[in-house]
Amino acid sequence: MTVDEDKLNEFIGKAVGDLGAAISATLILVGDRLGLYRELARGALTPAELAERTDTDERYIREWLGNQGAGGYVEFDASSGKWSMSPEQALCLTDTNGPVDMPGAYNIVEATFHALGHTLENFKSGNGMEWGEHHPCLFEGTERFFRAGYNASLIGSWLPALDGVVEKLTKGAKVADVGCGHGASTILMAKTYPESEFIGYDYHADSIRVAGEKAAAAGTANARFELADATAYEGSGFDLIAFFDCLHDMGDPTSVSRHARQAIKDDGTAMIVEPFANDQMQDNLNPVGRVMYGASAQICVPVSLARNGPALGAQAGEARLRDVVVDGGGFTRFRRATETPFNLVLEARP
Repeated sequence: MTVDEDKLNEFIGKAVGDLGAAISATLILVGDRLGLYRELARGALTPAELAERTDTDERYIREWLGNQGAGGYVEFDASSGKWSMSPEQALCLTDTNGPVDMPGAYNIVEATFHALGHTLENFKSGNGMEWGEHHPCLFEGTERFFRAGYNASLIGSWLPALDGVVEKLTKGAKVADVGCGHGASTILMAKTYPESEFIGYDYHADSIRVAGEKAAAAGTANARFELADATAYEGSGFDLIAFFDCLHDMGDPTSVSRHARQAIKDDGTAMIVEPFANDQMQDNLNPVGRVMYGASAQICVPVSLARNGPALGAQAGEARLRDVVVDGGGFTRFRRATETPFNLVLEARP
């Protein structure tokens, strides 16, 4: 076998970059959990000043800053010896209620290391891993990462892309948020449309408990949460049934879609928000696809296989989802309403 030295060096350079990113993942969590990013976003600081303001040890702070500076996550001014953050870095790293929450995603990365033993076993056996078997950092990370996307797009872009839905929500509609997790999407919609009624359903008891607590803290009296499987919730007459980044995880997405068709009004709408994916694998071999396939192999596919499901995965694509929702679920109209670099927003009608 002949090795091309230029290609070899190119690959090694890429692999070293990936290694640097991987070893930095826990340090991003350190910056988030100890408030280092938030303090730097307030203004330029020396390592000693940052350590004092965050009640941390200066020696460790110097190494953390070196790592973060090498990665382009913070800025260094050699003339003053101070470190700072650009507005763009601060937007992505410091605002847990903003349109981007990158540290939130690293809680998901942390969860995959907790699950490594299960993952090795699953690859050998073909078995799965229930959502509730994961470390709690997965649930926090999922809420934070996806909540940022909902904050950025749900109210201003996704709902208006659905035919007639905003008008119904404004006047007063009945909405189901299936697979609601900690209720980020449910609460956001409930705050925006106080005349409407929102019910979040999830089969994970701890998530339903947290969702209820967050709704109470937000003062959204028009939102409530119920422990229920996606094929067995008892509500009916819904104007809107939403699935946010969850249909591909489910053990029986066809029955889930069929149950939604039975629970929805004849003039109602189902909104299926899924990770962005093209229908052919070769078209997903890009940075976003890499993230999604990584999460899918360690979280999404195991959750579905744990219930003997079809394991659609986080890169299912529009065509396969259409088969599930239309051919299997009984909806008759299906279209891509809008999209972002991270999400497909699909609309299904009876």
